[in-house]
Amino acid sequence: MVLDRLAGRRPLPRQASYRVLRDDQDAMLDHALILWFPGPATATGEDLVEFHLHGGRAVVAAVLAAIGAISETRPAEAGEFTRRAFEMGRIDLAEAEGLTELLAAETESQRQSALALAEGGLGRRVNAWQAVLLSMSAQLEAELDFSDEGDVSESQSHEWQRRIGTLADEMAMLLAAPGAERLRDGIRVVLAGPANSGKSSLFNILIDREAAIVSDIAGTTRDRIEAPIALGGVPLVLIDTAGLRDSEDVIESIGVARARDAVSTADLILWLGASCEAPEGAIQVVPKSDLVPSETWPGLRVSAHTGEGIVGLKELLLDRAQVLLPKPGALALNQRHRSALADVLEELERASESSDPLIIAEHFRKARDHLDRLTGKSGVEDMLDALFGNLCIGK
Repeated sequence: MVLDRLAGRRPLPRQASYRVLRDDQDAMLDHALILWFPGPATATGEDLVEFHLHGGRAVVAAVLAAIGAISETRPAEAGEFTRRAFEMGRIDLAEAEGLTELLAAETESQRQSALALAEGGLGRRVNAWQAVLLSMSAQLEAELDFSDEGDVSESQSHEWQRRIGTLADEMAMLLAAPGAERLRDGIRVVLAGPANSGKSSLFNILIDREAAIVSDIAGTTRDRIEAPIALGGVPLVLIDTAGLRDSEDVIESIGVARARDAVSTADLILWLGASCEAPEGAIQVVPKSDLVPSETWPGLRVSAHTGEGIVGLKELLLDRAQVLLPKPGALALNQRHRSALADVLEELERASESSDPLIIAEHFRKARDHLDRLTGKSGVEDMLDALFGNLCIGK
């Protein structure tokens, strides 16, 4: 309807055509390139048309006004096209989540992970698992219905016991892999140590800007300062903290408490203090290497003043961070995915513990229901609005 009103003669499907666009008063709006995509072989399953206009704001505004003057038209809501694609079965819920993450990706590793999800990587695995579960369920039904006729051998009736272990192992491996949260939010790297140990100077040089106040006065930093960066395409969040010491100052004491909280929740810790006081697993850093004797304590010697050791520290951070993240292009499950997959594994475990075919079949049915939650076929109505609402207009 919109295409006919603005462009007149409809172009051939999926072929770019030149048209003059006119409003309902026959006034020319623009010279445009038009692409018409008849459904259902479209992104949403519906008829779609694209107007490729000249980029001036006035041109776009005039065309939008002409479209808005046509009855039964309205602007799309945020995420509406993606939601329609999901509701029409063109994509599954995991692919929609992948598209959301792809639009928000700021680093190469985030882009690769989101693309694996958006292109249906999880959906394909779920479909394969569903096929195995359906096959095992059919085998159990055959045992229940026809075992008295001798059509199902004992070896066939118990074949599912071998296959269930293989299925559970595949799911457990994916569940054990690094999740999407660290990749999305960034590896949290906390700089910690005594007061006046050089944390803020190192923090500033790592993020390449003066974000933290640097002073010779101990206790200058009184609150956590966070800054996101990317090293080698890997997202990190660096956190500068107050120096760890006892203080009579109420405000500084609050900062010290927050510093200890940051250390307890950190993915990686850069410890700028005596090695005997370092938290377990921390990267030992010897700060102010241009001023501190080499025998002070073991660790990576760095200097914010001369730049000594900074490149090596960044390389070490990148190596440690990559261990905590999914491999490039690998599927990374978010909390919703992991919860549903954990429920599937629980049902498979219960099935393996039972010898009653009726009970086993019921656990298989519940496992299939949980897999349907992964791709949005059931049990996800409460989170759809939040998901698609996060997308921009036009998506």
